[in-house]
Amino acid sequence: MCGIAGVWLRQPGRELALTVQKMTATLTHRGPDGGGIWVDETVGVGLGHRRLAILDLSPQGAQPLVSPTGLVLVFNGEIYNFRALRRELGQQGYVFQGHSDTEVLLTGIAAWGFVPCLQKCRGMFALALWHPQERCLYLGRDRLGEKPLYYGWTEAGFVFASELKALRLSPAWSGQINPEALHLLLRYGYIPGSHSIYQNIDKLPPGTWLKITHPGENPQPQSYWSLTEVIRQAPPWQLSAGDTVQLLENVLTETIQEQMVADVPLGAFLSGGVDSSLIVALMQKQSSQPVKTFTIGFSEATYNEAPWAKQVAQHLGTAHTELITTPELAMAVIPKLPQIYDEPFADNSQIPTFLVAELTRQCVTVSLSGDGGDELFGGYRQYRYGQTLWRAIAWLPLRIRQPLANLLRIIPADLLNRLFTTPYYSAADNVARLAAVLEESRPALLYRHLCSRWLSVPLTADLVASLGEAPQTIFEQLAGCSPGLTDAISIFMCADCLMELPDDILVKVDRATMAVGLESRAPYLDQKVVELAWQLPMSYKIHGDKSKWILREILARYVPAHLTERPKQGFALPLGEWLRTPPLRDWAETLINSQKLQQQGFLDAPTITRTWQEHLQGKSNWQAYLWPVFMFQAWYETQNRTDANGSSPNGC
Repeated sequence: MCGIAGVWLRQPGRELALTVQKMTATLTHRGPDGGGIWVDETVGVGLGHRRLAILDLSPQGAQPLVSPTGLVLVFNGEIYNFRALRRELGQQGYVFQGHSDTEVLLTGIAAWGFVPCLQKCRGMFALALWHPQERCLYLGRDRLGEKPLYYGWTEAGFVFASELKALRLSPAWSGQINPEALHLLLRYGYIPGSHSIYQNIDKLPPGTWLKITHPGENPQPQSYWSLTEVIRQAPPWQLSAGDTVQLLENVLTETIQEQMVADVPLGAFLSGGVDSSLIVALMQKQSSQPVKTFTIGFSEATYNEAPWAKQVAQHLGTAHTELITTPELAMAVIPKLPQIYDEPFADNSQIPTFLVAELTRQCVTVSLSGDGGDELFGGYRQYRYGQTLWRAIAWLPLRIRQPLANLLRIIPADLLNRLFTTPYYSAADNVARLAAVLEESRPALLYRHLCSRWLSVPLTADLVASLGEAPQTIFEQLAGCSPGLTDAISIFMCADCLMELPDDILVKVDRATMAVGLESRAPYLDQKVVELAWQLPMSYKIHGDKSKWILREILARYVPAHLTERPKQGFALPLGEWLRTPPLRDWAETLINSQKLQQQGFLDAPTITRTWQEHLQGKSNWQAYLWPVFMFQAWYETQNRTDANGSSPNGC
């Protein structure tokens, strides 16, 4: 696991090496074990790399790596099937100097070509390749978007990096805020799709590649793998339930075996839920030593899953470590979030995710996780809730539903909240959400409202009016075309795999783990597992009142059901309560000072102030709506401070 950065300047200059060196240095946390750069001043190309040594700890595993034909590679990630690819290349006569997957990847590109090699690789990766014979720069990203890659253009030329902080040191950087991205952040709590918080800077989408033949060129990413095509081409499933359970266990076991390959200490995150417990169980089955497992808990019993994780660990015989967090520990993390996430990001489980990563890194360098289990096997409660809601309204014609929505909207919010509210529930919010749902003609658009935040808060239109229309996302795309998806839950799961997973869950985990120099691996996101999961009938995923049925069937072979059969909690924390008391209350109020908001001109101060007061008074729990505001404000202030070199603040 590493960090990469680079430029292709329109006007080559003597400062090229220094520029790439500075950009790469900002990614030292991603690669604390070493770094290197490669530049060609005659064409203005420079590539940089920071190394977290996982495989082949010798200098032969260092990057940038140059092939005998002059190809230059910088690579972030892991190729899990590199041993099989190495054998195939060896049979073709290729000789290797070390045993890293990076060397196998570069040799494969030289032998098969850039895109064919990506299609052969199973793993998580983001990479850049300079091809001197073709005089072009290639970028590529893994199928599910586990590893980040930003790219774009400044007046000086083309730039790319694992994180935005490196781009901010590129030549002619301006850093104009992208209002469309801010709109999306407020709505979803993260910035989805190809957007970034900066204008003219994009994220390379998962499963795509890009070829740049000139630093002023602006080509579109091309797909080498597509989840929607996997779904479209899925054949009818023929195996019995019992045979399917065994097949999935075999595939997961093989995948985990590949992902346990490392030349450094390895462990696993363990929440005590189905997903992580199954990963740990299959790891322990293949390990002669107790697997090292790590859990974060909370002093508030309502949010604390640590006791369940401890029982699972004891049953499996792992070497288990847990940390119980407090508001004080959380507060110590919050000032670091703008630097860690490097872009406004408002999934509040980012706090415990960072804490468990920090805990884990004290003992190991690689940790396996259960990420992806919910999206692939139907684990989220909103899937069944959304399906029930869709079935309840779909039979009504829109001409009837629209007047009903209008009637709901005229009910005074204060009246609804006085009659029905609790400290953690807003009747007015859910009525507004229901009104929006009633007007939708497709399940994907209904699900968009279930996943939204500020959209359904009363008077929210004032908050985002100055930002213009939000750009389309996967919800609108699936509403227009849902290939191979015949039921509402499948549409919801596909939307999450294409948006929430790469742009929320995986961003959260990548930045938190990389901030402490820890590599996180997700076996459920292996290509073989993903493609198998999307072939399975829905009844093997959601069976009666059981979500993730097939995973539970496998897990029951290793862990008694009573240790994992409980309502899903998620990686939540009592943020709403903490925000009402110091020190978090003081921190929040500093960020949303009315005068400050008015001067910045992005957000509507009266709307935010009113919502904040309702939260403080206990009328509603607005933490999910306010947290994106706090995260944007904290990020914005951090980025606009004068840096250590005395450079000017970013433009807006």
